[in-house]
Amino acid sequence: MLSLRVILSLWVCGLMLATVGARAQDAAASRSLGASTEIKSCLNCHDDPKVTGVLHTAHSVKGDARTQVDTAGCQSCHGDSQAHMAKPAEGQARPSPEIVFSGPHTSPTEQRTKVCLDCHEGAARTHWQGSQHAAADVTCANCHSSHVVQDPVLSAVSQAPVCFTCHAEQRAAALKPSHHPVVEGQMSCSDCHNPHGSTGPHLLVGTTVNETCYGCHDEKRGPMLWEHPPVQEDCSICHTPHGSVQASLLKQRAPYLCQNCHDSTLHNSQPFSGASIPGGSAPSRMAVLRGCLNCHSQVHGSNHPSGIRFAR
Repeated sequence: MLSLRVILSLWVCGLMLATVGARAQDAAASRSLGASTEIKSCLNCHDDPKVTGVLHTAHSVKGDARTQVDTAGCQSCHGDSQAHMAKPAEGQARPSPEIVFSGPHTSPTEQRTKVCLDCHEGAARTHWQGSQHAAADVTCANCHSSHVVQDPVLSAVSQAPVCFTCHAEQRAAALKPSHHPVVEGQMSCSDCHNPHGSTGPHLLVGTTVNETCYGCHDEKRGPMLWEHPPVQEDCSICHTPHGSVQASLLKQRAPYLCQNCHDSTLHNSQPFSGASIPGGSAPSRMAVLRGCLNCHSQVHGSNHPSGIRFAR
């Protein structure tokens, strides 16, 4: 049987331990900035338009069950981040959130991408896995800005500069005399390409080059009474889509372009050169201005009964 002195000693020790535990809990509570599910807890430190802009985007729409920020707070994208939410001890740096999308402490690509795909994996993002961008270790945050009211990559006027950040060759082509009106903001890169993945080549929105081009140039689709084989096969045989120094986005000017295929048959069997153009030593009427197109004007196909030579 324990003596009264031992019992009193155990009681005092228990009381002291309880007091120490309560003080530790109070200290931890005093260091906490609040629940990470509360947006106002984050805004205590991150009260900056670059951050608070998310409250005015589709990610924070009250009454829309699909949005997460109002219900789950910033942790819906940045992870639980309890260590980040607690005040660090004196002299210690605050740990980063569990998931960081930009800056020196950026999280791994797979982790950042998963956060976005948890909500946005369907529709146009179906083919993201295995796409060229995914294989190149590109993640959503490299192109999208989720905290701004107007994401630049979602606007035709401001999308191209985002794409040109990596695609410098296409930027140079888009500044050539003949180009699609991308830099003017009248169309965007995503009109032809699906950056999230595609079943076609080069992330095209269509399964083939021609199917993509016919989205706007349906008058070239046919069927025609007289079909031009390269037109049926691939528009890029004659045209370069991002920009050219030749008219109509042609890879070369006529008749030199035509002679890549038609150089030894029919009425024109001699290759053209500088001597063939006006002012040359042997100018040819077939090399003036539009060259072959002076007579063969319907190069994409003709419906004229006598249009086997693609004449009007």
